[in-house]
Parts: sequence; structure tokens; C-alpha cells
Amino acid sequence: MLKPLNPETANHASPPPEAERLDVFMARANARYYATHPLLSDFITAPEISQVFGELLGAWAAMVWVSMGRPNRIILAEAGPGRGTLMADALRLISKQVPAFAQSLEVHLIETSPLMRKAQQAALARYTHPIWHDTLESLPDGPMILLANEFLDALPIRQFEHNPKNGWQERYVQGASFCLAPCPPPVLPDGRTLEDNSVVEVCEPALAVAQMLGQRFCHTPGAALFLDYGHSSSLTGDSLQALRHARPAHPLEAAGKADLTAHVDFTAFAAQARQAGAQTYGAVTQGTFLRALGLMERTEQLATHASEEDAAMLRSGAQRLAAPEKMGHLFRVLALTSPTLPAPPGFMKGPAA
Repeated sequence: MLKPLNPETANHASPPPEAERLDVFMARANARYYATHPLLSDFITAPEISQVFGELLGAWAAMVWVSMGRPNRIILAEAGPGRGTLMADALRLISKQVPAFAQSLEVHLIETSPLMRKAQQAALARYTHPIWHDTLESLPDGPMILLANEFLDALPIRQFEHNPKNGWQERYVQGASFCLAPCPPPVLPDGRTLEDNSVVEVCEPALAVAQMLGQRFCHTPGAALFLDYGHSSSLTGDSLQALRHARPAHPLEAAGKADLTAHVDFTAFAAQARQAGAQTYGAVTQGTFLRALGLMERTEQLATHASEEDAAMLRSGAQRLAAPEKMGHLFRVLALTSPTLPAPPGFMKGPAA
């Protein structure tokens, strides 16, 4: 239940001292959650559903490397690498199918959780010794391909709501409930019109990522692929949600004991990247993207050499990743590239305007 601040406080722009801005609360809660909870204990991600997911992203990276002119040194980075499953599957395919690419790449992982880093080290031990970073900004210079699956959705958001009586107000967290403080209208890089009686979410860390990558790709060859659940339109609304014990939970209760996420605003993210100088492709649905890369063909190739039980699991996994009623439409895919590079695989409609 949202409650306005008391009348005396409402006359000022600052909230009461005990209130915490939503993005600060979300960052603090998620940092504690990922540092203390078993790996992926409340949810399952695409790489854990099917090995084909990581293989296809490895093939995507290899094709982008070829389009860059096969640089003899390239950074292959992943943001939010989970258990390391995606990168392990990608490197297995790259090592077998594109050995020259395997010999050229350096693996860099953006991960802050010690628990996750330990699992990633074990998953990648046979392929490489990855280099870890706390932030994208600390990645070294040079040609780069970045993969990011379910990375943006965990970045902290701010929420603003508007009504004709009170104008724009920002949501703060006070105890286990929201309160409101007057604020200027939020501004999104795509310049959309913000309507009355709406809730608007702004993910400043995601926009900073788009800005940084756009600037980097202007002077250094690079490409980034983002797969996440969200929308590619001018939609607004409250999408903050929490999972605890694999079930929906109240996002403000038990801070640090639930995974907090919000839908990714791909429209704003892409607009920010373009303003910084990158070319953008998508966002397309995950089902469309994976099918274009050969999800079903690769799945059948593996299934024909698998046991009956494993073949059924492979086919079921592919359907879960691509079917419209499952992850196929809920998740979307966006690519950022240097403006001099050709369109990356999987995006048939060309660059976004």
C-alpha cells in the first residue's frame, strides 16, 4: 500500500530520514541475497535448461568475431555468469568448431559474489582461467564480445508515479512499505510521453551500461548481446517482483532473503546506446532469435545420439526456451555493435531506428 508522506514532509523534496530510495534498497537487498544464498536456488535460467542455449551463443560470438576481421586478441566477456554454465557450453563449441577463435580469446567475467565465482572457476577449469571484475567499467581495452543473460533485470530501479492531484512523486521504502516524496518528472532517453496516473521505472545502472558500451564501441570494435525478460515498447507500469523459496513474495519483506528483479526497458536501453554511438538490433523475442540461430536443428542433432530420456529432455528444453507461451515471448534479445560492423546473426530486420 503506497502512502504519501505527511503534509509537512510533502512540502519538501526530500523524504524522511528513515526512508530509503527504492534503488538503494534493491541494490542492498540483492547484494546480500547473492552473497548468502545457494546458487540459483529460487529460479532457473536458460543455460541450465538446455546446453544448446550456451552453444548457440558461442556460435553467435564466433560469427561476430569473424565479422570483426578475426582479431588475434579479443575479450569474450559475460555479465552475470551464474554457475558458469553458459560460458562453459559456449567454450566447448568454440573449441571444437572454431579453434582459431578459441586461441584468440580471453575470458572475463563480471561477478561480485564469491559463491558464484567459485562455481564459475570450477565450471571453466578445463577451458580457461577467467579474469573476474566487479563492474563492466574495469574490463580492459580492446576488441570485445559481451554476453549477458538475465543481467539487466537484477539491476536496481527507481519508480515514479504521477497523478493530477499530487504531480510526480518518487517511491521510497520505509520499513516494509512504500512512501512517496515529491520529485521532478523522470526523463527517459527515448523521449516518450509520460501519461497521467502512470508508474514509470528508470534503471539508471542499465542506462549507464548502455552509455558506456556505446562510447566504447565507437572507437573499439565490439558487440554485446543482452537476453532478458522485459518489453520493447513505451509501456509503463510497476514490474518490481521478488522470488523467495522459488515462489512469488512481497518485494519489501525479508530484504536480502529474496531475489528482486524488474522488467527490462529495452526501448530506453537501446535509445541510450544509440545516443552514445552504438548500432542497435532488436529487441526481438527470444524464441525468434534462438530459432534463427538453429535451436531446433541443433537440438535434434544432439537428440539423435542421445538416450530416449535425454532426447526427451533436450526437446522439452528447446520448447521451454522458444515456445511463445513459455520463455519464447517473455524474454527479449537486443544487440549493440560498433557502427562499422555488419548486422549480427539472429536479427533479420536490421538495425533499430
